[in-house]
Amino acid sequence: MSGAHDLGPVPTRLTVDVEVVRRLIAEQFPRWSDLPVHPVADGGWDNFTFHLGPQMSVRLPSAAEYALAVEKEHRWLPRLAAQLPLPVPTPLGRGEPGGGYPFAWSVHRWIDGEPATADRTTGGTVDPVRFGLDLADFLTAVQRVDPTGGPPPGVHNWFRGGTLRTYDATAQEALDALEGRIDTALAREVWATALGARWNHVPLWFHGDVAGGNLLLRDGHLAAVIDFGTCGVGDPSCDLAGAWTLLDAAGRKAFRDRLGVDDGTWARGRGWALWKTLATCAAAVDRDDEASARAHRVLDAILEDHEADRGSSR
Repeated sequence: MSGAHDLGPVPTRLTVDVEVVRRLIAEQFPRWSDLPVHPVADGGWDNFTFHLGPQMSVRLPSAAEYALAVEKEHRWLPRLAAQLPLPVPTPLGRGEPGGGYPFAWSVHRWIDGEPATADRTTGGTVDPVRFGLDLADFLTAVQRVDPTGGPPPGVHNWFRGGTLRTYDATAQEALDALEGRIDTALAREVWATALGARWNHVPLWFHGDVAGGNLLLRDGHLAAVIDFGTCGVGDPSCDLAGAWTLLDAAGRKAFRDRLGVDDGTWARGRGWALWKTLATCAAAVDRDDEASARAHRVLDAILEDHEADRGSSR
């Protein structure tokens, strides 16, 4: 896993609407055919998500590459759920291609909660330190699950848990596009540090996409974690990216201390946050909107955190 992997072309996504879902349910799960079907607001990119009645959701991959996660989730989510401290999606049924839809798909138990947006977790309705501790405790529990036989990094999860070098070309292209707009010299230093931080090659379970939309809040606390499509067994540093995208400095310190990760793992985690943030900033280089401003705030946090680490090591 020391060499970069080819991510292949950008997936060709299809469109799924309510009528397709109703047809699939009627054909394959007729016992649920009388339940209403409604799209989930902000239902994700990898999958189209629909409410099925009040207690279930239907997830349909938007491209062939994303459909690779369906079998994995049905096999491993029940085993993971039994050992984790918070609710995670429980597969209730596996659908097959049909009704004009070409991929395997899933019915899951619906879990209520509001997404853990940065606005909420950095001084809004949530105590950022408490949130950082709760997130660290959840990830610690994930890593304690026996990794034997678990899925290694691959196309099924875009090589999460593998080497950051897979994303080097993306990061370098973004840095070139952002030259003169950000401190690219410092960003290149952060990236180089992440690439050079060695992993001990002890594989552990990881979620793979610790993003706000996959972390659900209730009453100001982390209440559930959803969307395990990019989960696997490998280097868990990819799960640290939320430290910069969702936490302020105090929350980030609490998160890091609770996890007790070594400096190399923290540096790699910072790298996972950096490549995605650079790509987001580069894609929005000519825009002046909230999404662009949010990405630049994350970038500032990444650079400041690296400088603080560099200063403390002197």
